[in-house]
Amino acid sequence: MNPSNAFAAPESVPRITVVVLTHNRVRVVLETVARLLALPDAPRLIVADNGSSDATVKLISSLFPSVRIVQCLSDLGASAHSRAVALAQTDYVAFTDDDTWWEPGALTEAVRVFDSAPRVAVLSARVVVGDEGETDARCTRLSASPLDRNGLPGPALTSYLAGACVFRRSALLAVNGDEPLRFASGDEERVALDLLAQGHAIVYGEGVVARRYPGGDSENGSGNDGENSRRANHRRDGPDASLRRRIAARHAAWVAWQRLPLASAVGATLRAFGVLAREHALWRDTWPLIAGIGAALKRRRPAPPNVLAMRRKVLDAERLEQARAARAMAEEHHQHPAR
Repeated sequence: MNPSNAFAAPESVPRITVVVLTHNRVRVVLETVARLLALPDAPRLIVADNGSSDATVKLISSLFPSVRIVQCLSDLGASAHSRAVALAQTDYVAFTDDDTWWEPGALTEAVRVFDSAPRVAVLSARVVVGDEGETDARCTRLSASPLDRNGLPGPALTSYLAGACVFRRSALLAVNGDEPLRFASGDEERVALDLLAQGHAIVYGEGVVARRYPGGDSENGSGNDGENSRRANHRRDGPDASLRRRIAARHAAWVAWQRLPLASAVGATLRAFGVLAREHALWRDTWPLIAGIGAALKRRRPAPPNVLAMRRKVLDAERLEQARAARAMAEEHHQHPAR
């Protein structure tokens, strides 16, 4: 061995780890894992399993022995990410859901962007959907951010897509290290506010592309269309969807009490109660909501004024766009009432 190279890391050492979040979708996650392992970017791979009762853990262990598995005893939602990040030893960590994988070259592009832009802590990926590759509407909104770029490699953001993003691992560890309150959903807003408060940037990465198949089934025919449609409708309208709406509303209120002004926190709480009432869950969820607010108040640290101003600017732009779209729809209906 050349002594001068004794401590030099070989170029083949991965700079990035992919974390896949899954729960009871063994067929879907197996296909996603296979696709990720075939990437020329050669990332390390961790599967965060949220207490699956199917054969997820057993099959991944036997079919893909190089994949590390984080086993949670229950469904922790996105909070399972924290356990996976603790295991990752790379500079950067990419997160996806189990029906989403990275396009070839996307992770290499993410590493390039991070290396060239030290301020950037998060890249929110461009998500393309299905075989057609149409850009997800959420990404279109992010790409139109009204915030100044200030030399950043893409549009500046105040949020990111939790199911398709890449983090600078050191920045994520810094904002989560002293934060015991991590929520199954909605915690990305708290993380985003804390990152911005520390002077980091969140950026939309046009060239960092993830592909998602709604319902988790691929173009290779891993399920029939009727069954896929039935499952998608169940997720949108069934009891699982009701639970997700209640959890999201509850956690939004908790994050607001942790980081937002009092008026925003009160508003988020009233909206949460409205969701619970519509879902006929006031008797079941009121006490957990109140107890969580109490815990959040103990960790209250409002975001600084410059970050709140950025957030207001983005929200105002989104409201204007929603109003414009509503007017356009109303005019279209007025001109073509039969449609």
